[in-house]
Amino acid sequence: MRAISGVIITLNEEKNIHGAIESLQTICEEIIVLDSGSTDQTCAIAESLGAKVYLQEYLGDGWQKNKALEHASHDWVFSLDADERLTPELVDFIQEIDSQNETHDGYAIRRRNRIGSRWMKCCGWYPDYLVRFFNKKKLKFTETKQHAHVPEINTKRITKDIEHYTYQNIGELFAKPGRNFSTRSAKIMYVNGKKISPFTPFLHGFTAFFNNYFFRKGIFHGVDGFTLALAISCNTYLKYAKLLEYKRDSIVREGEDFEKIW
Repeated sequence: MRAISGVIITLNEEKNIHGAIESLQTICEEIIVLDSGSTDQTCAIAESLGAKVYLQEYLGDGWQKNKALEHASHDWVFSLDADERLTPELVDFIQEIDSQNETHDGYAIRRRNRIGSRWMKCCGWYPDYLVRFFNKKKLKFTETKQHAHVPEINTKRITKDIEHYTYQNIGELFAKPGRNFSTRSAKIMYVNGKKISPFTPFLHGFTAFFNNYFFRKGIFHGVDGFTLALAISCNTYLKYAKLLEYKRDSIVREGEDFEKIW
């Protein structure tokens, strides 16, 4: 087994954590799970599979993932979300890499985002390149509260994939972004003093649909393409509509905890 640490951050991932750990064990000598207070069996399952489990109150996406890196024993790490899996082709590629003599600081890997069993290849969902295999002494995640990423600095893009089981069905596609992502985005924008007008939600929502359906080729992918473009548009509209609500409605604003973004 190569000197690679697999890292996963979790919160109530008992349905996914077993598969994620088993996937990382195909390439990693150790598995680090950094949990932010799961109330289900996530930690127990991880420990039963030999993972090293640490607890950390959620700091925000980038900070949390960088904190997980601190627990890794090896310089080279593979960061995986609980609902992701390595493809056999990616496993074979990594097993051939001599990380001790590697000239690149990391590798950007394509991600196959799925709804149910359907691989979504439009609306910017593929190829969705992300640096997931990298030297933690050279690279780390951006310190942002959401959508943190590892910059592509001295990295190489490879034509191998991660499977991402993003949503179980179309219902989740609409429900999860509306409930979680749009609220989190709106809170972050409010805290950062983002300016907004009454027209902003409409403008951004329409632009998101137009770009994804036409320019990002949703139009060529039938019902799924239209549905995905519409869901992205709705999420975009909602985050700006919620920001506008925070700005103009003191009752709604006072009912939110802006210290807790997620």
